[in-house]
Amino acid sequence: MELITLEGSIERITYYNEETGYSVIRFAPNAPLGFWSGVDENGLVTIVGVLPEVTPGESVEVEGIWQTHASFGRQFRVENIRRIAPATIEGIRRYLGSGLIKGIGPKTAERIVDHFGLETLDILDHDPERLYDVEGVGRHRVRLITRAWAEQQQIKNVMLFLQSHNISTNLAVKIYKAYGDDAIRQVEDDPYRLARDIYGIGFKTADQIARDLGLPHDHPTRLEAGIVYTLNQAADDGHVFLPETELVETAAELLEVSTEEIEAAIERARQSEQVIIDRVPVEDGEDDPARVGYIPAFYHAEVGAARTLRAIIGEPRSRLQTYGPLDWQLRVAQYSKDSDDALSGQQQEAVELALTHKISVLTGGPGTGKTTTLRVLIQVLQAEGLSFALASPTGRAAKRLSEATGCPARTIHRMLGFSPTQGFTHAEDNPLPVDFVIVDECSMLDNFLAYSLFRAVDPRSHLLLVGDVDQLPSVGAGDVLRDIIKSGEVPVTRLSTIFRQEAGSLIIQNAHSINQGKMPHFPDDVEDFFLFNLGDEPERVAEMVVDIVKNRIPQKFNLHPLDDIQVLAPMYRGQAGVAALNRQLQEALNPPGRPAQRILGGRMFRVGDKVLQTRNNYDKEVFNGDVGRIRAFDFTNQSMQILFDDRQVEYDWSEASELIHAYAISVHRSQGSEYPAVVMPVVTQHYMLLQRNLLYTAITRAKKLVVLVGSMKAIAIAVGNDQVSKRYTALADRLQQAV
Repeated sequence: MELITLEGSIERITYYNEETGYSVIRFAPNAPLGFWSGVDENGLVTIVGVLPEVTPGESVEVEGIWQTHASFGRQFRVENIRRIAPATIEGIRRYLGSGLIKGIGPKTAERIVDHFGLETLDILDHDPERLYDVEGVGRHRVRLITRAWAEQQQIKNVMLFLQSHNISTNLAVKIYKAYGDDAIRQVEDDPYRLARDIYGIGFKTADQIARDLGLPHDHPTRLEAGIVYTLNQAADDGHVFLPETELVETAAELLEVSTEEIEAAIERARQSEQVIIDRVPVEDGEDDPARVGYIPAFYHAEVGAARTLRAIIGEPRSRLQTYGPLDWQLRVAQYSKDSDDALSGQQQEAVELALTHKISVLTGGPGTGKTTTLRVLIQVLQAEGLSFALASPTGRAAKRLSEATGCPARTIHRMLGFSPTQGFTHAEDNPLPVDFVIVDECSMLDNFLAYSLFRAVDPRSHLLLVGDVDQLPSVGAGDVLRDIIKSGEVPVTRLSTIFRQEAGSLIIQNAHSINQGKMPHFPDDVEDFFLFNLGDEPERVAEMVVDIVKNRIPQKFNLHPLDDIQVLAPMYRGQAGVAALNRQLQEALNPPGRPAQRILGGRMFRVGDKVLQTRNNYDKEVFNGDVGRIRAFDFTNQSMQILFDDRQVEYDWSEASELIHAYAISVHRSQGSEYPAVVMPVVTQHYMLLQRNLLYTAITRAKKLVVLVGSMKAIAIAVGNDQVSKRYTALADRLQQAV
């Protein structure tokens, strides 16, 4: 069938699918079309197809065919799209004012185009100094526009080069910002450096570019990059290292080369210090260590964490005993008796262990009194005139810790005095100047953060690690809390008694039932734990989740759908997965039309969207897992403002790849947070990730209300699966061996 060509401009984006790129766009054709085309009263037609990121105001040429949709009528299905320079005064005005050029907003665009007319783009190309002639455009704005226009032209050149490799506009901007005018040469010389240098570009994208550039399939650079990628992928799954046999097999399959070639590449990568090969026990109880491969940073973090912990344990001096030995047992008993928080024998023992051992662990499920124990410990420290610091891995967890104890608590990063330019202020040469360090939510500690924490603790100080070891392990690589307990090198108190004030909560009761391998209960007369038993139809379950969040919970419990309710899902993919639920919830809770919107990094962002930070950004002091709301777009300066709790942070559009929508998030990403209400789809489609600790973690995020949507069969699969996903770590062994 012969393709038809239309020229015109993008009017607005009605729909955009982040996973597929499928778009529904209102398009203003330059030339009049016949009545058969479905032109509306505003002269617009609907174009659909899998399209790259486009912006309202852009002029494009599209090739495709007309078709009639059963529900939506006449549409133009696009096969090819090409950006073109606008040819009309209004087109130029909209093009410049669309936010495409940093420094030019709608008002500035109008002034410039009113002054220069159809010559505008030619003047920007060849004689930008004439912008000084435009009334209301000052020197600073002229310099900004001139620089941004020149940069945009370079980005266009980079885009032309990368277009055939399916690189988005957003990533092309990042490539240009990383390498400047030298971008194309840098990519041609070593395309794999993209994966090393630029966040958001992975090995597979770099590999596709390398192949298109003609790099041989078995080129040493490709094989070594593939080995590093394999280890990084393993780290994304929580592994600190991979056994060499597994590394060889996985990399050989990825790169489609022989295992012998991979073995030779591993040796080259070892010699060039891209990887470290060590010997550690891989299986529990294994006497014969196996050869394993580490990315150097992960190796040094694990070895360093073990070394610094051993230094604290082995230091005989204690800052708590400055004035001689104290009878902590007697003191704790007295404080517990006098306190409003009377302790059980088990809790009292936990406080005594913390005061008499340099490092100790306090663990237990919800409602078992971890916070009460901490409050009494803090009272003892205060009464004895001892200094202490409280911290948690995330801002939300630190805020909860502060509220629960009545004492200031900070994130670990802030406690350690992190500076984007200097790193952590507190380390071995400048330890924290306190007698006691208490860290909550330690199940969230990955190896990197744990090493930074441990090396900042004065070996004479005491360290108490608090957390629920039955929750999911950290998002980052490692299994720190479980490894420390497993090592047997520090005393551990595991609280198990549910106290009376918590016994009435079905959330608490069901959480403990699930943790013990028992099915949760759903009695009719309970107001905090519900099941919508819809069977295993993911599409139906997803629709119900949206209805529950948008209508049912707000109407029945007077909770805000965005501020008070969090949807948690086991998986990203599938009709009831994180990605699909985010699209549906965004459309239901923050639909197009009213709010400003922009496609950034392959995602449709709107003012009012709930978003989550996916990596630590030390410059902004925003960390992996922080949730915020988009407050505004600045189309002139190509940025957006996001409110995290009570702090507004500015993001350049090129930084949007650090953000994902948070209407629905994975259970893993919910760690350390609490929400008034949790809604969770549970269907057998998620069977690969239906595990007891995942369901347990999700339920324990809720303070007032839990709603499960799905099937009893899926819940039974999760409850029955107590196999904690094996992570390759060696921290426990290194602690035992005092390495």
